[in-house]
Amino acid sequence: MRGLDPKAPMTEFDIIAEIFAPLATAPGAFGLTDDAAVLPARPGMDWIVTTDQIAEGTDFFAHDPAGSVGQKALRVNLSDLAAKGAAAQFYLLNLALPVGMTREWLTAFAAGLARDQQNYGISLLGGDTSRGEGPVSIAITAFGLVPEGKMLKRAGAKPGQGVYVTGTIGDSGGGLAIFRREKHTLNEAARESLTQSYRLPRPPASFGPKLIGLASASVDVSDGLIADLAHLAKASGVKLVIDAAAIPRSPALRAFWGDSEAAIIRAATAGDDYQIAFTADPAVEEAIAKLDANTVITRIGTVTTGEGVALMHQGKAANVPAPGYRHF
Repeated sequence: MRGLDPKAPMTEFDIIAEIFAPLATAPGAFGLTDDAAVLPARPGMDWIVTTDQIAEGTDFFAHDPAGSVGQKALRVNLSDLAAKGAAAQFYLLNLALPVGMTREWLTAFAAGLARDQQNYGISLLGGDTSRGEGPVSIAITAFGLVPEGKMLKRAGAKPGQGVYVTGTIGDSGGGLAIFRREKHTLNEAARESLTQSYRLPRPPASFGPKLIGLASASVDVSDGLIADLAHLAKASGVKLVIDAAAIPRSPALRAFWGDSEAAIIRAATAGDDYQIAFTADPAVEEAIAKLDANTVITRIGTVTTGEGVALMHQGKAANVPAPGYRHF
C-alpha cells in the first residue's frame, strides 16, 4: 500500500492539482484553486450536511484496494444522506497521509472516487491534505438536498406503525470475520459476496429521497441494526419490537453463521451495514414496496408504547449483550 517512491515525489499542491482537482467538476469548486467553495442557493430546498471518518486498521485494511477505500469513505456518508431523504450533491475530502504515500495509491484512490461520483451524481467541492503520524485517515463531509422542511429525522415514529429495513443485515460483519480468519466452509462466490460487502458497502442512495412523505422516522444503519434502532426509539419516545426471524440476512451469511438466535443477534449487532431502517404507517406499506424495484424492503417489527428495542425470537425476548459497535 505504501512505500517510498523517489521517482515521483509529491508535494501537497501536486496531490491537489494532479490527483484531486479533476474530481472537482462543480463550478463552485473553482478547480480547487481557491481557499473556499460556493454552495449554490436552491430555493425551496434545504441543504443537509453529514460527516464520517474512516481509518486504516479500524474501517479498512492496509491491503485493501485503494479504489475501494475511496469508495467506502464516500459511501458511508451517502448512507447518512439517504437516511435523511437527501439527494447527494457535493463532498469535502480531508486526508491524513503517512510519509511515503505513493502516487500509485493516491491515483487509484481518486479513481475509486471518480467511479462513485459518476454512479451517485456527486462532485468534490474541496478539502485538505496533511501528514499524519499514524495510518491513513480519511474524513468526508457530504452535502445533499431535500425539499424545505422535509428531512427525515430519527424522531417521528408512532405506536402502531411498522419498522422496516432495506437490503440485508450482517454481510459486512461476515466479511470482516473472514478477513480475521474465522473458519468457514463457504464456496468462493459466498466468500467474495461477504468480503465485498465489508470493503464496498452499497447504501440505497436513490431510495432514501423516495421515502419523503411516506416514512415517519429514519436512521442510517452503521453501528449495528439494534443500536441504531435504539437511537430512533429514543428520539421518537417509543419502543420498537423486532422479530429476529424477520431480519433479512443473505444466503451467504446464513451459510456462514447459521440461523440460530446467536447468529441472528450477531448479524443485527455487527455494524457496517449502511442500510436504512425506518418506520411508516401500514397504510403506505404497499406504496413503499413499489418505490424502487432495485431495493429490497423488509418489515421487521412494530412500534409500540414504551422505550428501547425488544428483539423477539420464538416468542421470547432475546438477550442482546451489546447492541452494536462502540467507537470508544
